[in-house]
Amino acid sequence: MAAELETPLINKKYYYENCPGCKVDQHKSGQTGLPIKELFTIWVVILGTALPISSLFPFLYFMIKDFHIAKREEDISTYAGYVGSAFMLGRASTSVFWGAVADRYGRKPVIVFGTFVVVVFNTLFGLSVNFWMAITTRFLLGFLNGLIGPIKAYAAEIFREEYQALGMSTISTAWGIGLIIGPALGGFLAQPAEKYPDVFSKDSIFGRFPYFLPCLCISLFSLAVGIASFWLPETLHNHDSRMPPQSSYEALEEAASDTKDRNESVPKENLFKNWPLMSSIILYCVFSLHDMAYTEIFSLWTVSPRKFGGLSYSTVDVGEVLSISGFGLLVFQLSLYPLVEKYVGPIVIARVAGVLSIPVLTSYPYIAMLSGIALSVAINFASVIKNALSISIITGLFILQNKAVDQRQRGAANGIAMTAMSIFKAIGPAGAGVLFSWAQKRLDASILPGDQVVFFVLNVIEAIGCATSFIH
Repeated sequence: MAAELETPLINKKYYYENCPGCKVDQHKSGQTGLPIKELFTIWVVILGTALPISSLFPFLYFMIKDFHIAKREEDISTYAGYVGSAFMLGRASTSVFWGAVADRYGRKPVIVFGTFVVVVFNTLFGLSVNFWMAITTRFLLGFLNGLIGPIKAYAAEIFREEYQALGMSTISTAWGIGLIIGPALGGFLAQPAEKYPDVFSKDSIFGRFPYFLPCLCISLFSLAVGIASFWLPETLHNHDSRMPPQSSYEALEEAASDTKDRNESVPKENLFKNWPLMSSIILYCVFSLHDMAYTEIFSLWTVSPRKFGGLSYSTVDVGEVLSISGFGLLVFQLSLYPLVEKYVGPIVIARVAGVLSIPVLTSYPYIAMLSGIALSVAINFASVIKNALSISIITGLFILQNKAVDQRQRGAANGIAMTAMSIFKAIGPAGAGVLFSWAQKRLDASILPGDQVVFFVLNVIEAIGCATSFIH
């Protein structure tokens, strides 16, 4: 049985009674006003997945130091880069697989499974006793969590067309905030027996495992999200969307032109021949490489000693900076971005944001020369601006990717994007760690000494991304 929406008659819409995707479409057709419930659902699912990705960066330098695997202080950043890359390397290995699973069996099973993977392996990472355990748990966290691609397809399907930009903005907002609040939690909650001795004893589990508390808090949040995800509606259609359910000659004749359009809307060619999709993925990869390298470098730079050009910040100091950045990012994405995107489009925003990021990054080595309140104001302002620009780029690319393919291939398309992006994001932390270690060994160089060469390389990557955006 199927219900019909007959306005106008020639665009008759058919709904299958037992199809979860049709139920969602039918709900959308009668929906009025802002979809608050759906926005909140997408936001918390993404946040639960994004929090552990970079929560380790504020304390990773100290964790590697505690493992006693680096022979020299300058080599700590190299090993930190390897641990930072493990998650993305794991995700690159299985993103296409999880996208195919989402297209075959539905978005919801992949989302629920991925959320519980965070609970298990993020907790185990916090209990790591050596370098290799840390690498392994981070790799498996990425390998078994294929949530990101399907949740983007889910967001494109759960919202009416006029709210899809807001839906994608919600994903990138939650993602960006997770990548900022995660490190903030890591900064505030790592080594609790040293920071809060009145609450946490050195003989307790949090004293013996000084990096367990932030991981535990994030895992508990993901556990709550995972349980709530059982009530998510499925958006994937379980029928042949090209044919209407009516068997009458009249119904078939009325739907003939609509069926033809639907046939044409389902691309038969290889996704790799879809240039709008491929060009957006190329852009996504370049900017992802830059963003992951920046995240790693920012945390290493802020906690490294002044003698190496860093800020000598504690994990708490880093947490404060990232908390302020997270709040500023939330305000920007929920208020300014949708308005600007409506008038100029995602590509223009990505280009402008990429160009503006270059002078912001150029200022970082000079910010390190400041101290006191001037340093605090400058680093917070620069961090807010940089993160807002980065998320503006990623949001635009999310929108472009999902508009480039039909629903039946969105999971696979996002899987390809996640695989390519994850490879570049795996390169980012490892390359950033090696680059940062090398920079600390050339403080007296005549050209781009110390951390100046680090931010110069980041700007080169950003410039490549900007140039690539003009061929889209």
